[in-house]
Amino acid sequence: MLAQRDFTPRSDTLRHEAQVTTFQIYANQKCMASKTTILIAMGSNIAGGWGEPSDCLVRAHAELNFIFGGMTKLSDHFVTRPVGFVRQPKYFNSVVRMQANITPFALMRVLKDLERRAGRRTGTGSRWGPRPLDLDIIDHGHRVNGWYAKYKRLMSSSRPEFLILPHPRAHLRSFVLHPLLQVEPNWWHPVLRMPGRRLLQRLSPSQRRPVAATPRTRKRA
Repeated sequence: MLAQRDFTPRSDTLRHEAQVTTFQIYANQKCMASKTTILIAMGSNIAGGWGEPSDCLVRAHAELNFIFGGMTKLSDHFVTRPVGFVRQPKYFNSVVRMQANITPFALMRVLKDLERRAGRRTGTGSRWGPRPLDLDIIDHGHRVNGWYAKYKRLMSSSRPEFLILPHPRAHLRSFVLHPLLQVEPNWWHPVLRMPGRRLLQRLSPSQRRPVAATPRTRKRA
């Protein structure tokens, strides 16, 4: 059993470093009554500024929990073999479900800043290479962007900043679907119009990478 650690983020650090400040987001949370359900996938397989992979996921959740006023729920950690052809350690994966009032692009800036603070450096190595923290928006209030919804396929775009929602490969990854269904059991894909459990059952043997759940190092906030 991993030791518990205190990963409560310092408010002065967040205000100083975040591209979208904690104050701006917190004020937005307070001023608007309706909130959007957002699902964020987290992954880590090497040590970084926030410690070992499992510790990094706990710290990332603590940061999100602080920024968004405690409106979050964290899945267990799931350990799986990495995607791609680069030899690297196994991944720790989890999903955070949260209620927030923030646009997808503003949220993406927050997530990229958290990745940077955890020690991730962009523009180096393979696309599928090891990293201390990887954060992806899986679903943002069932918003659809970048899909031909009628034909249930993705639009093509060469723009790196083009944000596809829901995530273009979430429905093909068991290490995303397993933790996602733990925090949002009734989730369904807004483009494929299919429940998450059905998507998990449809995966091919090669897509069903071995997934093992591990206890979190800290209880949900």
